Amino acid sequence: MMRWLLLALLLVPAFARAAESNRVTSARDTVSLISATKSATGTKLHLGLLFRLKPDWHIYWSDPGDAGEPPALELTAPAGAKAGPFAYPPPHWLVAGSVGDYVETGTVLLPFTATLPSGATAIAAKARWLVCNPKICVPEQGRFNLSLQGGAGPSREAGLFAKARAAMPRPSPFAAAIAPGGDLTVTGAGLTRTAVKTAHVFPASPDAIVNAAPQPLHFIRNGFVLDLKPAGSKPMRVLAGILEITDPTGQVQALTIAATPGVAPSTMPTPWIVWIGAALLGGLILNLMPCVFPILAMKALAVARFGHDDKRAARREALGYTAGSVAAMLALGIVLIVLRAGGAALGWGFQFQSPAFIAVMAWIVVAIGLNFAGLYEIPGIAMRNRTTGSFATGVLAVLVATPCTAPFMGGAVAAALAAPIVLALGIFGALGLGIALPFLALALAPALARILPRPGAWMIVLRQFMAFPMFATASWLLWVMTTEAGADGALIVAAGAVLIGFALWLLRFRFLLARGLAVVSVIAAAALLPRIVPADAAARTTLPHSIPYSPGKLASLRAAGKPVFVDITAAWCITCQVNDRIALEPAAIQRDFAARHVTLMVGDWTRRAPAITRYLAAHGRDGVPLYVFYPPDRGKPVILPQILTPSIVRRAIK
Repeated sequence: MMRWLLLALLLVPAFARAAESNRVTSARDTVSLISATKSATGTKLHLGLLFRLKPDWHIYWSDPGDAGEPPALELTAPAGAKAGPFAYPPPHWLVAGSVGDYVETGTVLLPFTATLPSGATAIAAKARWLVCNPKICVPEQGRFNLSLQGGAGPSREAGLFAKARAAMPRPSPFAAAIAPGGDLTVTGAGLTRTAVKTAHVFPASPDAIVNAAPQPLHFIRNGFVLDLKPAGSKPMRVLAGILEITDPTGQVQALTIAATPGVAPSTMPTPWIVWIGAALLGGLILNLMPCVFPILAMKALAVARFGHDDKRAARREALGYTAGSVAAMLALGIVLIVLRAGGAALGWGFQFQSPAFIAVMAWIVVAIGLNFAGLYEIPGIAMRNRTTGSFATGVLAVLVATPCTAPFMGGAVAAALAAPIVLALGIFGALGLGIALPFLALALAPALARILPRPGAWMIVLRQFMAFPMFATASWLLWVMTTEAGADGALIVAAGAVLIGFALWLLRFRFLLARGLAVVSVIAAAALLPRIVPADAAARTTLPHSIPYSPGKLASLRAAGKPVFVDITAAWCITCQVNDRIALEPAAIQRDFAARHVTLMVGDWTRRAPAITRYLAAHGRDGVPLYVFYPPDRGKPVILPQILTPSIVRRAIK
């Protein structure tokens, strides 16, 4: 009995490796032949030569560079069997003096497709390869025997094949052009200096470039240029190979390219005046977006006074509001540029991804609402020092407006983040000016002011009524807090609002004790901020029958030719929420998605998510919302407008 048990234990590894051949082992590596399936079904079989390389040793890529040679394999049995070419993962660049090589290290699987006679179960192969370290190279060879009689289904090694497929280069979505002197121009959405840290080209054919030469990187509008050094004296006509792009977080994209002669037309820079105009128009349209509605209440009170204010006072108030809008937009732009230059994956509205910022904004909005309701007077916003109050209102308008982007604005913000600092500040300044433009025009045009109604008791009623949009905004911010910091975070915001309200009520009294208690209440509210703990980040979907956004899942659905609708949203983006309720959530739209087998994928950007930030940048956006429809059969993706209607969605998916 014991002998049978020992024999069974000895046979378990053999059955476990039924889809792996014998192993050829040396002091440098271990090599074997593996299969993705446990048996040979049909005449096509997915095999792979698996290298387990010791540290400091490497084999060579399909184009080895200046030295070395790639592995080679031949099927010797059954008779008539043929092996297709190896599929290589992206290589590493190895330079020693004037020699530049392209190598593979670590555990490397080289998959290939074998054509077999029907019914074949035993496979024999011989292979040769060159394994090297920085000092010596050793030629090696081996014979492999693989028996496939393990039944139907994937083998234990199938995971290695899936991992190898995921690592393989994918077709480049960017345009590539090669100049005769060797300059490779790559253009496309998202190729900015804040999204691309390094780039390198590995040519598919030998003797295309000087392999050991560095490849300096230069940025242009909508892309970059790599300075390649041609290997020969003849002008470069075409360049095929792999382009590796590394972002500031260290994530690498490996893309297959086939650069054609010339320079891509999109490398021509857009005139700066176009981006300034787009920013001005985008800021103007932003006044119509839901994010800015609460500030319209504050502006409505100021506009109501224009009918009886003298022209000089109205002009001062309008200029103060404009100065606040422009200054706040410039400050936000500078902070965003500095943080992105430091490698942070941030975009438009980034401050709303901070629970502490949301808490402070909620308290400010509550304080303004209490002022409108008549609980107390804020000197800057109420009756005195209107210029200072208008400046503060302009700052607040920008802070509240940033969760939204308007038409013409997304491209302008993306251009600002990729432009030189002077042009970037001009674009952000134009955005701030666009937000203030209606208010400024009304104050500076006497004819417009004369059509306003005469002041009277109705202004007091209007002011009290405008408290309710403020309280509604505070409620929305409280809901956003629940998504970022859970119920505990919402409780802290509510408690802080009570303390702030109590402090403002105490300001009604002139004695010293009341003022002291007011200060203590504000300090107590501020002390609550460090207690706000962000909730654990988790993929969150906001629409029925949807799945969370994942770059890998999107790629696999696209590779299978399935239609996909991507919704990039955030809880703090009111426009996003309105679009979801009106154009994506209704049962009729959901039925249309199901009827056409469209996968609805939601990317939640409520909190920082580098993968979603990169996706936005790849589509020329730096803020939400973003809607992209990928048609079936790998059709060209379609970017939908930022304001959705059911008819727009239906036309897109049809």
